[in-house]
Formats: sequence, structure tokens, C-alpha cells
Amino acid sequence: MAFLIPSEAKLDVLRETARGCTACDLYLRGTQTVFGEGRDRARVMLVGEQPGNDEDLAGQPFVGPAGRILNQGLADAGIDRGEAYVTNVVKHFKWEARGKRRIHAKPNAAEVKACMPWLEAEIRVVRPEVVVCLGATAAQALISKTFRVTQDHGRVMPWAAGPAIMATVHPSSILRASDEEARRMAMLGFTEDLRNLADWLADSSRNSETRS
Repeated sequence: MAFLIPSEAKLDVLRETARGCTACDLYLRGTQTVFGEGRDRARVMLVGEQPGNDEDLAGQPFVGPAGRILNQGLADAGIDRGEAYVTNVVKHFKWEARGKRRIHAKPNAAEVKACMPWLEAEIRVVRPEVVVCLGATAAQALISKTFRVTQDHGRVMPWAAGPAIMATVHPSSILRASDEEARRMAMLGFTEDLRNLADWLADSSRNSETRS
């Protein structure tokens, strides 16, 4: 699959090349490749699991209900989504039919592995200061197969593969909470993790100014 990816390509070339990716069978089910979106030198890269139904139809990441939760959390934490780069580990929508609806199906290890070179290329080009894993699929793909978001969320950590890294819940998990109070508490926790991220970014900026 690596031969598909131009080694020195910019984001627009990567995005165009990814449209023809057939590295796994998900391209047969998804409407289109949903590549990442955002600034090419963003300080923050937000990485989810895969596009959902709305994203698959629009061709853009995090534009559906989970995207609205993400936007709210970022805004409440004082982080401008427009200054970030947003993407997914898997670039095609994996789904199962339920009547006339297309319901999210979790990508398997082979599908995640097939898509990883695209994410690695995005990280290489964007060069973020911190990668934020949204949910278990992203965290286990990038940090460790044994990583538990419920235990180690909201903490910015060193990462041998590149910049700093942090994990938090996937915004869709907040939508799936059992009742209004559970959703409220989940949203508070998500926002607190993003505030930790905002504090880390502010400290990083101050340290850079001091060094210069």
C-alpha cells in the first residue's frame, strides 16, 4: 500500500491520491474516501476512529452529530477547531444495514493497519505538537493495544513515534450515554480533558517564548 503514497507529498496531493485507495475492502462499501481536513501546520491533530454516515456522504470528517459534540467541547475549552487538523484512523465508512439505515460497524485490525500509512503521512506533513486520540480505536492504534481511555484520558504524554499524544473519549460515546444526566457528566469529562489540552498548549507556547 505504501507505493500509493508519494513520500514528499503535501496534503492536497495526499488527499487526491487517497481517493483511489483500495488497500482494504472498505472502499467497496463507503461512498468515498474521507480524508483529514484542517491547517497544514496545525498545533493539534484530532484523530477519531472512522467517518460516520454523515461524513461518508459529505466527504468531510466530523460534520455529523459527533462533530457537533466535538465542536462544543473544543469551544468550551477555548480551542479553535479551525486551528486544528481533524482526521480518522480509517478513511472509509464501515457500516451494517439496519432497515434503510446504515449503522456504524467497528473496523477490524486489518482495516486499521491498511489505513495507517495515510495517518502516518498526515502526521508527517502536518507536524502537530500534539496528537489527540478520540476514542479507543485511535488510542490503541497509536499508543498501545492495551491502552484504556477510561483510565488514562486527558493526560498529555510523550510519544516515541513523534509529537506528544493524549487520549479522550470519542464524541459519539457521549451521544450514546444512557440518559440526560449521563450525557451531561460525559460532556463535562470530555470538556475537562480538552481544557487540559488547552493548558498544555498554553504552557508549550510560554516555554517556546522563553527559549527564544
